[in-house]
Amino acid sequence: MPKKRRSNKGHLPRGLEILYEDDCLIVIDKPAGLLTVGTASNKTKTAYYVLTDYVRKGCAKSRNRIFIVHRLDQWTSGVLIFAKSEEVKMRLQEQWKDTQKKYLAIVHGRLLQKEGIITSYLAENKAFVVYSTKDPAKGKLSHTAYKVLKETKQLSLLEVNLLTGRKNQIRVHLADIGHPVAGDRKYGKADDGLKRLALHAKSISFKHPTTGRLMTFESKIPSYFNNLMNNA
Repeated sequence: MPKKRRSNKGHLPRGLEILYEDDCLIVIDKPAGLLTVGTASNKTKTAYYVLTDYVRKGCAKSRNRIFIVHRLDQWTSGVLIFAKSEEVKMRLQEQWKDTQKKYLAIVHGRLLQKEGIITSYLAENKAFVVYSTKDPAKGKLSHTAYKVLKETKQLSLLEVNLLTGRKNQIRVHLADIGHPVAGDRKYGKADDGLKRLALHAKSISFKHPTTGRLMTFESKIPSYFNNLMNNA
């Protein structure tokens, strides 16, 4: 049985919380604004960089590593998993289609259909913009289930079940039905005046890669979401 470890929070930045850690994996609550992995212009202000430093306890010569299992967009907050070995990473990715991933999203407008599944083939163009297509040869079949939890005159709070895990899937699918995620500059309204993307990875459920035990991790709803819905 993997040994649960104590978190050494001295090597963690403010706002990043470790929800669980053992010898195989680390589950974190990623704050909005923190990249999952580096880009050409930003290689250090990332969850990957921070957690690598964390498992090495600040020792650059340490051979301890972490491995990327999946990603969240920079301005999406919530539950994120990293593996501590390539074998664990591969095991988690092999069962990814059976991993349950739930999100919270605040979208513009009120949905006529309060519950449903959005389906399309998703493709990506040369400008790295994901879009829906009817051509199965161009895109990958994708499904997003949603349910309205709360409404105001201008906004709706949704629980979203990611049935497939494509890049930007939730953002593209909700924009497709005319209800883009609030604060989404790329697929939604560029001038809605909101300071962050209102998308949060609420929970994730999966079988532990070595014990087979079903594990569920849930993160707190950001105060930003409550303030946005209460003041809309």
